[in-house]
Amino acid sequence: MAASDLAPTFGRRGLIKAGLVAGAALALGKAGLVSAARAADDVPSLAGKRIAISATGTDHYWDLKAYQAQIEEVKRLGGEPIGLDAGRDDKKLVAQLQTLIAQRPDAVIQTLGTLSVIDPWLKKIKDAGIPVFTADVPSTNSINNTTSDNFGIGSSLALRLVADIGGEGDIVVFNGFYGVPVCAIRYDELRHVLKYYPRVKIVQPELRDVIPNTVQDAFAQVTAVLAKYPEKGSIKAIWSAWDVPQLGATQALVAAGRTEVRTYGVDGSPEVLDLVKDPKSPAAAVAAQQPALIGKTAVQTVARYLGGQKTLPQETYIASILATKDNAAEVQKTLGQV
Repeated sequence: MAASDLAPTFGRRGLIKAGLVAGAALALGKAGLVSAARAADDVPSLAGKRIAISATGTDHYWDLKAYQAQIEEVKRLGGEPIGLDAGRDDKKLVAQLQTLIAQRPDAVIQTLGTLSVIDPWLKKIKDAGIPVFTADVPSTNSINNTTSDNFGIGSSLALRLVADIGGEGDIVVFNGFYGVPVCAIRYDELRHVLKYYPRVKIVQPELRDVIPNTVQDAFAQVTAVLAKYPEKGSIKAIWSAWDVPQLGATQALVAAGRTEVRTYGVDGSPEVLDLVKDPKSPAAAVAAQQPALIGKTAVQTVARYLGGQKTLPQETYIASILATKDNAAEVQKTLGQV
């Protein structure tokens, strides 16, 4: 889309363009699902190989599905998985990465994490001669990162939000994990889109989502915001870089009787897709990812590398689907959630 198409004045033409972008994201998602499944047929064996699966945590739907898929795929290919779950504790995460240098697995896959925390240790692992791969972590120390196209996710979700609110109004934004690259990319894409729609304003200060107790904390923060802006229509939407804050925000809107406010997020866990599907829920859209396929593909990329394929892309993108009221039921079927 050319910059000239994103006129500062948001009229009917702009709404149509934003809707077309969202539709294109859905179409690409379906195409990617097919190609990714077919690409799994020629994967080398991992027999005799020990593959470390280092997870930042497994408490969230995305994290758990990606982790489980990596473990299962290593076993399916005949290898031995070394599963490590840091439980969302950065000190424990650093300790488990440090341990891997001594254990000397045949490869390491790091899933998610704050880049400033993990990257020095990914470099040490690489410098020790152990191939490093990542899932949802774009790092210069990774041979290949398997992830969703978070640039596309961020812009499509932002354009959908702008279209839904008619191109003007105040929105609330959760921005608590900018140090996690995928969250930063989605947030930056939101800001980039809003630059061309100056009548959409982010309420200041931005909210900070937390871990653990994300749902409860988001519920409390949004309840406080609604008390500060009691007039219906004074807040148009709530955005978050993942869908657990969206879940808490949606619950707070329902509890306050403010279902005119729409919520937006990323991941597509079953409970959030159920809310998006519900016509009475303020959950308007969620960018649904495929964490199990991301995890499985990351392991297959390791197998190809250890099998002799040394020329790999820096990033492998797995398709995502923008789920809205119109297609949430279909998305659930496509992702195998129902």
